[in-house]
Amino acid sequence: MRPDLSPAVLAELRRPRPYPAVSILMPTHRREPDNAQDPVRLRNLLAEAKERVQADPKVSRAERIDVLEQLDRALAEVDLVHAEDGLALFAAPGEHQVWSLGRTAPARVVLSDTYLTRNLVAAHAAERPFWVLAVAADKVVLWGGTEERVTEDKGNGFPLVRVFDNPDPERQEQIGDTPSTFRDEATKTFLRQADTEVGKLLAAAPRPLYVVGEAAALALLDAVGPIAKESTAQLPHGGLAQADAETVRKVVEPAVRAQARREVDESLAQLDKARGAQQFAAGLDEVWQTVGEGRIARLVVEENFRATVRDDGEHLVPAEAGQEGAREDIVDEVIERTLDTGGEIGFVPEGTLADSGRIAAVLRY
Repeated sequence: MRPDLSPAVLAELRRPRPYPAVSILMPTHRREPDNAQDPVRLRNLLAEAKERVQADPKVSRAERIDVLEQLDRALAEVDLVHAEDGLALFAAPGEHQVWSLGRTAPARVVLSDTYLTRNLVAAHAAERPFWVLAVAADKVVLWGGTEERVTEDKGNGFPLVRVFDNPDPERQEQIGDTPSTFRDEATKTFLRQADTEVGKLLAAAPRPLYVVGEAAALALLDAVGPIAKESTAQLPHGGLAQADAETVRKVVEPAVRAQARREVDESLAQLDKARGAQQFAAGLDEVWQTVGEGRIARLVVEENFRATVRDDGEHLVPAEAGQEGAREDIVDEVIERTLDTGGEIGFVPEGTLADSGRIAAVLRY
């Protein structure tokens, strides 16, 4: 229920679909007693989606049957026992997808010729995803992670496994002609392949990279290519190429938290510099106007900032959820638009931007 939102996956999600492409968004809860309402809300939204599909004169009988079946299949894949902060169900003729979100989303049902992705994009950005490369002489494993979890990535050319073809290692040890594991040419070739594959991965899906392994393995990876040198951090720790996900997460956790603190400091420093250069926007209304002009180079948002507003044609004004014209996920929309126009996103702790309306931006001009 939690595939990785790589640029390629996002592009596939955003491509036009045969009508009706159904998007169901809703908030979920991680703990009792709040999570007791999640199954009820999901059933109600699913019923609304089905009713709208059945009542839509633009949907043929065959399409209606297909989409209703896809919605039922999506429902069967939902795991509310391990829910996070939001849920997205997508269904169209011939397909369905289920996404668990680490950021809340307003409850809604949308029928269109594309899926509604902004809540998904904002949740992914807020999670600060990273890569972990676990390196050994005979195996290199790739993990994708957030602060809460890591999961082995079995695509992108990984894991790499090396099969030794030495027929008699004991004899070689006895006569002294076994080279050091990390000075062996075959090991260098093996790690050079890993360096190449990670380079391709970072070009397609850039995010911080933490490289873990024995000190000798890290040194050799440094020598065979640029990736280890360009990584966010190198962590000398053997055995992780064979380890479970929780062990890997705990090893990289201190480095991940340190990187998050550096990113916060960098974001605030950039805002201060932009303020002095008069390339600064603050507050939701001003930021909304500049993102529409494609001017945001870096958007900085307080974690968990949400706002419900209405666009009166000139400005965003506060509104109540459910009010006609209300937009409950306007912050997610700003985040998505920023990313779409090549801007970067930074999240800071709640209260950090109290004097800037909880959201601010460094402008290109």
